Amino acid sequence: MTAVATSIRRSAIGLGLFAVITGGTIAITQVATEERIQEQAARAEAQALYEIIPQSRHDNDLLRDTVQLPASERLAQPGPLTVWVARRNERPVGMIMPIVAPDGYSGRISLLIGVDMQGTVLGVRVTSHKETPGLGDRIETRKSDWIKSFDGRSLGEPPHRAWNVKKNGGEFDQFTGATITPRAVVKAVQKALIYFREHRQVIREQLNETPSLRDKILNPEVIAGESSNTEHS
Repeated sequence: MTAVATSIRRSAIGLGLFAVITGGTIAITQVATEERIQEQAARAEAQALYEIIPQSRHDNDLLRDTVQLPASERLAQPGPLTVWVARRNERPVGMIMPIVAPDGYSGRISLLIGVDMQGTVLGVRVTSHKETPGLGDRIETRKSDWIKSFDGRSLGEPPHRAWNVKKNGGEFDQFTGATITPRAVVKAVQKALIYFREHRQVIREQLNETPSLRDKILNPEVIAGESSNTEHS
């Protein structure tokens, strides 16, 4: 074997080893980074859950108390919906749903919305998005209090047509230079409340909620459902 061939062979072996080592390092780094990202996302999600329904309002383990609800195209996500349930003295006082605003300016916006058992918003938080920094990112609580404008809202408060940004005749503020992002979030929250109303009886059953007298008065269909169950028992 000539000196040139030997040199080429050594170079090839060296390059091969370098590629293997580099590839392995990248793979290890990617796995470690992915784990850290998932851990940070889980930590941020847990923090958001307790911001929406503080520990003072329930006495169960909110992170572990979950139930599955029916899938719905309305919520722009496939499969059953896993929700977190807040309880006090074993009675549900609210739940938190993961929802998606599919039409943000830069794509999907992932949200958590908490509602009490009458369908009133307890809070909304953004868990991930790719909106424009300095414009659409004002949906984050660290950038503004805009997302808190949903607190205490419900279907009918405001009226259906007012579930939009003010530029489009609605009741919610838009951002200077950014209308698409807040409009997408408003519509997603409204759809979540409609989902809650449409699946009210299923939610009641899944959460093992006993209807209150006030709820029976406000929701006559509850009494009809109970009567039907009695007749068939």
